[in-house]
Parts: sequence; structure tokens; C-alpha cells
Amino acid sequence: MSDLFRFPVTIYRGGTSKALVFRPEDLPEDADERDKVILAAYGSPDPRQIDGMGGADSLTSKMAIIGKSRRPDADVDYTFGQVSLFNATVDYSGNCGNISSAVGPYAVDEGLIPAVEPVTTVRIFNTNTNKIIVAEVPVEQGKPKVDGDFAIDGVPGTGARIVLNFLDSAGSVTGRLLPTGNVQDVIETSRGKFTVSFVDSANPVVFVGAEELGLQGTELPDAVNAYPDLSETLEEIRAIFAVKIGRVDDWKKAQAVSPAIPKICFVAKAQTYCASDGRMIQEDEIDLVGRMMSMQKPHKAYAVTGAVCTGTAAKIPGSVVYNLLSAQAQEGNRIRIGHPSGKLEVEVDVAQEEGRIILHKAALARTARRLMDGQVYVSRAKVASTKLETAPRKKSPE
Repeated sequence: MSDLFRFPVTIYRGGTSKALVFRPEDLPEDADERDKVILAAYGSPDPRQIDGMGGADSLTSKMAIIGKSRRPDADVDYTFGQVSLFNATVDYSGNCGNISSAVGPYAVDEGLIPAVEPVTTVRIFNTNTNKIIVAEVPVEQGKPKVDGDFAIDGVPGTGARIVLNFLDSAGSVTGRLLPTGNVQDVIETSRGKFTVSFVDSANPVVFVGAEELGLQGTELPDAVNAYPDLSETLEEIRAIFAVKIGRVDDWKKAQAVSPAIPKICFVAKAQTYCASDGRMIQEDEIDLVGRMMSMQKPHKAYAVTGAVCTGTAAKIPGSVVYNLLSAQAQEGNRIRIGHPSGKLEVEVDVAQEEGRIILHKAALARTARRLMDGQVYVSRAKVASTKLETAPRKKSPE
């Protein structure tokens, strides 16, 4: 009997993130066994993930399960998982927009949907949020295009432009665009009071003004990491809202139980700053600056679902985000966010209807590409099951 199990897997880059992509038929049906396989495949928990495929970074410790959908309104089902570096957990409570951009190309590559040139529309059902995402995938000679002239900050070079439209993304996790019912909330923490806006669109995000934290808002990840008190303050604020939406019953448990949901971001007025690659991002190129946290660490770019939520918050009068915008930005439908790696633009359409805030559209563009196909080997001892027997499913696409 071999000491190793093997599982077919594809590695995909989606936006500024990377993930192992599995087919549902290649993983154990039992949820606990499935997660043991995934954790072992990544080498988690371990901050270096040295005995697995993880890259010792929350942006490369992501996974997706993608298969053909039985729903009449979707072509594929997609489940996202954030694999913890520090705990034996896979967090399925929210979606990842960057990895969402890889789902359409993967579906075309795998034959889960017929290829249509020049653009294949892929209807993706995200099981994490029970929402539909529509991806527009450029296709050439029956395969997803990789080369193109579209650039996203945080990824070297250019690629084919993939458009994502997050349909009906309001209340993705909590069921409400404003989970607390308030445009602003004042919360009491062990470090003082903070005024925040809590918005749920594509993913729930807590927004706090950089000024309240004693920051400029243009800080890069290394600067945020240099102040442990800042990270602890942000985590306490985030954790308080994890309690408010029922993720945990004690905010001190949030990091272990719900490390990815909700997310937290500090924002500031548009201003000129130096990006992580040394480029100067000019004030007139952006509408605000934002810095997101990812699994208690500063995001090196900006989460796509976080951008959708930021764009939505920018259209809600009185929110922390809205109040930082110029009058022109408040009235427009495109919001340009300055993040550590550069800029990100999101298009949103929000309207007041019968006294309610309705989100009609939230869309942005990414690039993605397949990096590798193969098998990941998992120690039998780590899975501790005799039920698993696996074999390669099929050859990689030509």
C-alpha cells in the first residue's frame, strides 16, 4: 500500500491570486475528509507551507472546486476556499473575485461549456454566496485567449481581458446590503471608538477611515506589518462585526473560526503616493485610496470582491467611503481605487428604489491563465482514511 494518495489538480492564476483547482468528482464527498486532503495538499497549517503547494501567502493559499452545474441559470458551480496558513481550517464563508476570474477560462478549457468565439459567456454559480457571476471570456481557436493588451496592477505584463459581472451581489453573505441596517456604525473597542460602514456586496467588508487609525491611507504592506498594534486594532474591529453577523459568539474567536469573513479595509481621500513597484500613482488617476487586510495580513494589491464592495459603498450617501469622494466621483458609475500595487477600476450602478438601495450592476476586468496540470500527492497519515483511492482523471487539455 502506498503511503501517498494522488489527486488531479490544476494550478490557475486569477487576477493577483493563485489557486489549486479541483473537480468535485476528484475529492472525497465527506466534507471533513475533503478538507484534510486540501490542507495536506497546501502544507497547512504552517506559515511556510513547506510540505505542500501553498506559497506562504494568503493570496496563494486559495483553492477552488469547479464542476458542471445542474442549475438552469448556470453553466458551472464554483466553490472557493481560503486555506489558512496558521490553523487547520478551510474558510468557505465568502468568495474570491480574483479566483472567480479563472473559473470561466477553466470551464472552457475543461469542456464544461462549449467554446464560442470571439467571446464565451460563462454563467458561474458561486456556492459560497449563492450568487451568479457572468464571465466574458475571450476565445480563439476553441481555447481561452491568454495573450492580450490588458494590464492589471499587481501582475507583470498584459493578458486577455476577462470581464466579470457580479449579478445581484448585494447581501452575498448576510442577506442584506447594509447588514446592521445603518450606513454608519460607531463601535467601542478596547482601543477606543471608531466610526465605520459595514457593507455586504460580493463579500461583507468593514470600512474605516485611515485618519481614525492615525494613518495617511497610503501605507504599503511592510509599513502596516511594522505596527502590530495597528493589525490588532483592525482585527478587533473586524471581529466585532463577525459577531454581529453570527459568525462567532465572541470576537476573540473570529481569527480562528472566521478569519476571512467579514473583510476589513481602511480608506482615505485620493492622494499621490508611491506604489510597491516604485511608480507614482497620481491623485487625479484615482478616486480614493484603500488598503485591505487578507487573513490578518495586509493585501499586497486589492481583493476583487473587496473592490466590488468598495464601489458599492461609494454609491451609498453618508458611508465612510462615499464621504471621502469628490462630488464628481460621487455622481459617476466608475470608481478608481488606489491600492498598494497600483489602481483598480470597478463599474457599479446603484439606485434608490422605493426607499431601498438597489445594486443593479457591479463589474470589473481581470486576466487569468492556466499555469500547470498534474497530480498533488498527499500523505496517507495526514488524511487518516482508508476510503480514499484516487487516480488521474484525464490528460491535460491540448
